[in-house]
Amino acid sequence: MAGSRYGAFGAMSGSRTTDLQQPATVRQIGTRATSQTQSRPDSADLTKKGWRWKRTRHSQQHQQDTDLRHVKQADLETLELAAKEGHIDLKYLDEAGFCLYSPVSYSYSRIGTQKQLEQVPTRGSRISILGLWQPDKRFEYALAQGGFEGESYIKVMDWVAQTASITLEQTGRFTVVVQDNCSIHKRDIVRQHWQKWQDQGVFLFFLPPYSAEMNRIEDQWHQLKAHEIAGQMFEDEYDLAMTVIRGMETRSEAGGYALERFKFNSA
Repeated sequence: MAGSRYGAFGAMSGSRTTDLQQPATVRQIGTRATSQTQSRPDSADLTKKGWRWKRTRHSQQHQQDTDLRHVKQADLETLELAAKEGHIDLKYLDEAGFCLYSPVSYSYSRIGTQKQLEQVPTRGSRISILGLWQPDKRFEYALAQGGFEGESYIKVMDWVAQTASITLEQTGRFTVVVQDNCSIHKRDIVRQHWQKWQDQGVFLFFLPPYSAEMNRIEDQWHQLKAHEIAGQMFEDEYDLAMTVIRGMETRSEAGGYALERFKFNSA
C-alpha cells in the first residue's frame, strides 16, 4: 500500500486517559472567528487605540473541557521547561494539507489593475504533510498524496523512534511527542506500537480535545501556507509537492534549523 499510494513522493529528490501517553517518567521530568473587512483600516489611528491588523484564528474554545485543558497546559509547560533545560527533546506533531488551488483574497497590485491567477483545469487531490517540529532546532516531515492513514503514520513514527533511540543512547534524553487526538493517532494498529516506541525513548503526550492552539507546529503550517504556497495554482500534485518541499527548505535556511524528510518506499 505504501508503495502505490505514497511512492511518488518517496522517490522524489530534492483521561487524561491512559497517559502512557504521558507515563510516570515524563511526569517526573517535568472570540468566535470574525470576518475581515474588505479594506484595511488606518493602522496608525487604530494602533494608538490599542488595535492592530492581525490574522483571525478559528477557535473551538467553547467545546473545550476547561479543567482538563488547565491540567494539560500545566503538564505541557513542565515539559517545555524540561526541554529548555536540555533534559528531553520535545516535538510537536501535526498534519496539514495543500490543494492545487491555493488563491489569496487580497494582494498588492498597481492602481487601476487587478491581479489575476489562471484557473487550473482541475483541483485534483491534495498533498498532505505530517511534521514534527522541535522549535528552532529541527523539523522532520513526510509527504503523501491524499491523507495519512494508520500505516503511513506508523512508518513515520518508526523513523522518529529510530532517531530517538540514538538520542537516548548517546545523551540519555527521552523524546516527547505532543499531538492531538486525531483518530489515526489512537487506532488499534497504532496502539500496538506504543510500547515499542516507549522502549526506544519516545513518549506520547496527547493534547486535550479542541485545543489546536496549544500545538506550536500550527503556526509553522500557517507561515508555510501564507508565504510559500498561497497565491499559486499548480498543474498537478507533483508541482505542488515540489513547491512544498522548496518552501520547507527555504524556511529551514531562514530559520537556521535542521530539516529532514522521510521518504516512503516507492517499490
